Amino acid sequence: MLSSVIIIGLLAFASSKPLDTEASNNELLLSLNKDLLRSLERQGGLPNPSVHLALRISNHHNLAKENEHLNRLKTHLHNDLQNSLSNSQSVVGLLALYTLALKSSCYDLNTVTFTVRETSETLLTHLKRQMEQEKEHIAYSHRPLTNYYQYSLGVLALCTSGIRVNNHVSNKLIKAVEQQHLKHGDTESTDTYAMAGMALQCVKDTGFHVQNAAELDTALSTIKQKLLASRRTDGHIGNEFSTGVAVQALLAMGSPAADFAAAMEAMRIDARSNTYHNPMAISHILPALQQKSYLTVKSKECLSEDDTLVLEPIDPVVVLPSDTKVAVAVEVVTSSGAAAVYSVDVPKGSSLLEALELLKAKSVDFTFEKESSLWGPFLSVVNGEQARQSDRRYWHLSSDGTALSQGINDFKFEAAQKITIKNTSY
Repeated sequence: MLSSVIIIGLLAFASSKPLDTEASNNELLLSLNKDLLRSLERQGGLPNPSVHLALRISNHHNLAKENEHLNRLKTHLHNDLQNSLSNSQSVVGLLALYTLALKSSCYDLNTVTFTVRETSETLLTHLKRQMEQEKEHIAYSHRPLTNYYQYSLGVLALCTSGIRVNNHVSNKLIKAVEQQHLKHGDTESTDTYAMAGMALQCVKDTGFHVQNAAELDTALSTIKQKLLASRRTDGHIGNEFSTGVAVQALLAMGSPAADFAAAMEAMRIDARSNTYHNPMAISHILPALQQKSYLTVKSKECLSEDDTLVLEPIDPVVVLPSDTKVAVAVEVVTSSGAAAVYSVDVPKGSSLLEALELLKAKSVDFTFEKESSLWGPFLSVVNGEQARQSDRRYWHLSSDGTALSQGINDFKFEAAQKITIKNTSY
């Protein structure tokens, strides 16, 4: 009799465990969804189309807040893009994300226009023109005006909007995969391979690429192999911040769940430990954890949507500066190779940006300027020297020799470290 009771108890425990896990995972998804929705209230600068895209392809919605954000995109971001286009700037990545965000809200893209030099043309016309310019730049310099991540976003945005992607445009991406040009500096970029995978999968699914179908299949196979080869022992693909788009790509390319099961668990662990406090990072992992990808917008229908996502009021958290100081060394390496080293003590838990501000106030020899991006601020000028995209240069940041995977506003100091800021070409 006792043995029967034990067996029944064990069976009950075993059967409840998956239910408990599922409930816990669903609770996590809801929490991430709410965090992303709350980020709309804290947004400084331009509204983020990537955040809007993730909110729209999620299972749960707060339609009033999403519509409010859509209106901000159509005014503030739209006007900023129009200024960039008027100044002949290459903004294909932002144009593509704006297109995907509008498409995710089932907005009629044919009604969205930009007026440049007194000529009014649709958003999709401008996106196609920018993609043609990127393609031409690849033809004579073997690289896009921007980068292959943005180029892939452009292909994806056109494709999911039902626009036939020029074979020459998609061929340039296929060749870049074949020639292993999807790099950031000297390192292969997991994020870029992932975005290229989603873009080329969309092209394949729509049947637009009727020529060289074998080359397209080979490129997709190569991308999948690259992503799987980037898996780490802790489950991440590339790093913590590339795993979301990598899983989206594997989902889009029809990979079996076993290929990304460890990555899903790694993202859940990171999310529970608040690794993803940057809204841009959450916008990448939320679709992946819901087993969706950006290709979802292609068939998105805004009918009978769940509208139950409610934000409970939360008490503001006041974080007092730590009394504990940590020593930070900052090495600046210019494009000529000349190096200068500075030191500053900062409160434990300070961000890299806060540390640089303290150093700037302490040392007259150290100066810096920053610019904004969807991921947050980034360094543009250090000690009077620029690192501009137009010159194919950026400030590469590393801590004790390891490249930073977080931005200057997200990286925190918990112990003494040496930060190297190096003007690098790509």
